[in-house]
Amino acid sequence: MESVRVLLVDDQQMIRTGFRLILECEPDIAVLGEASDGDSAVEQVLALRPDVVLMDVRMPGTDGVEATRRIVESGAEAQVVMLTTFDLDRHVLDALRAGAVGFLLKDGPAQSLVEAVRMVAAGDAVLSPRVTRRLLDRFARLPQPAVGAASRRLEHLTAREVDVLRALSRGLSNEEIAQELDVSKNTVRTHIAHILEKYHLRDRVQAVILAYDAGLVTPVGHASTVR
Repeated sequence: MESVRVLLVDDQQMIRTGFRLILECEPDIAVLGEASDGDSAVEQVLALRPDVVLMDVRMPGTDGVEATRRIVESGAEAQVVMLTTFDLDRHVLDALRAGAVGFLLKDGPAQSLVEAVRMVAAGDAVLSPRVTRRLLDRFARLPQPAVGAASRRLEHLTAREVDVLRALSRGLSNEEIAQELDVSKNTVRTHIAHILEKYHLRDRVQAVILAYDAGLVTPVGHASTVR
């Protein structure tokens, strides 16, 4: 089995060293290199072609959000997971809309970092629970679309695709969705691919944003209700 190739991007060397020590203990993960700013990150992604980029949000010069946007626009296949000490709404939304497929806090357990790398490499998205709650709260403060408008927004989806989109919006992995809907993981992947294709979305994170924008999932306080 090939190792998941990772690029570490953070302006603090101690942080990069800590991440490297954690990841290099795993036999299925290889750290290809490091970068201390967004410009270097983009250059190294194009040169090294990593599978996963662990990207700091706040860095001098080009920050992580802009670097992520450039990586996505370049057509690189690398998947970006944002890492930060700040679980602020603006960072979450900006990073996800720029094309990041994950968002974790630096003060989380080491195993969360390892699991995030594996999940993203396998095609899943990942958000820390604290960040997910913040994201739900952010959408709770936005005007909610009318139910009719939401239905029209999702009219191109089959009933089963709507079920999958609901599950995605709750942060479930492909395996968890498969168990909940009593289908195979391949079937889940197919449904997700159809959703992305129908709405011209880059990844499953953008599909989750679609679900919120369309009113399929309505946040209430610190929880969410699924229509």
